[in-house]
Amino acid sequence: MKKIFILCGILMANFSLIAQDATAVKKVTYPAGYTEQIDVVYTKVNDWEGKLDLYLPPAQNGPSPVVINIHGGGWNKGNKESQTGFSGFFKRGYAVANIAYRLTGVATAPAAVEDTRCALIYLINNAKKLNIDPNKIVIMGGSAGGHLALMGGLLENNPIFDTNCKGTKNIKVAAIIDKYGITDVWDWGYGTLKTSKSATSWLGDKAKDKDFAKSVSPLYQVKKTSPPVFIVHGDADPIVPYEQSVALKAKLDELGVKNEFITVKGGQHGKFEAEDNRMVNAKIMDFLKGLGL
Repeated sequence: MKKIFILCGILMANFSLIAQDATAVKKVTYPAGYTEQIDVVYTKVNDWEGKLDLYLPPAQNGPSPVVINIHGGGWNKGNKESQTGFSGFFKRGYAVANIAYRLTGVATAPAAVEDTRCALIYLINNAKKLNIDPNKIVIMGGSAGGHLALMGGLLENNPIFDTNCKGTKNIKVAAIIDKYGITDVWDWGYGTLKTSKSATSWLGDKAKDKDFAKSVSPLYQVKKTSPPVFIVHGDADPIVPYEQSVALKAKLDELGVKNEFITVKGGQHGKFEAEDNRMVNAKIMDFLKGLGL
């Protein structure tokens, strides 16, 4: 009996460690002179609060460009606290807005898109107070976050998903950084290359509505006026098919939208070799520099 108690104690201790790891918070390191504002509420929907973390450069430097960062996780998991690695932006004087959004367990599509738009609108409306330049907003994400970054930016002034944040005009981002994001939700859910439960779960009661799936798919939001897009995708991605980014690239080229597409040879889903990561980060910064950002 004593051995059983000891074994149970060990198992409980191990479970506790695992649970702590699953909810671990990564601290963002930023340069001297920067300030942080954590868990700023950018929108409320019933009893849910949309929060973002802000990292702001010294005010005396003048209005700064800002990057909105969106975590991935198939729209059903993940959190903003898992996100770090903004040093390249900090070195160039960017502010960073790291956002949370409603996951599938809280609300299905288009909730995450609505929240992304609200975060963007919040920053535009509060640009003067936060000392950021509303003409230099970059929106970025990986996987489901890449999808949301694309939707947030490609919708431009289309208010279809701005129900919770009405009234703002001239909504336009300066650039979109899409890291292996979903570009066609219907194809991800039912396509020949992948049948993702994350896609059908996120679509919820509209899981069989192809027109709705298109309305929340970046591939169908591209216009001649769309902002420049940087795309990176590993050609061995087992989660989001590489072909999704190929299709987006083709659509951008067809409509004459400035873009750059980086293929990581042998790259998995966000799992790139250290050398490839350095290359991608350098290419992102070069892309933004070329846009005057």
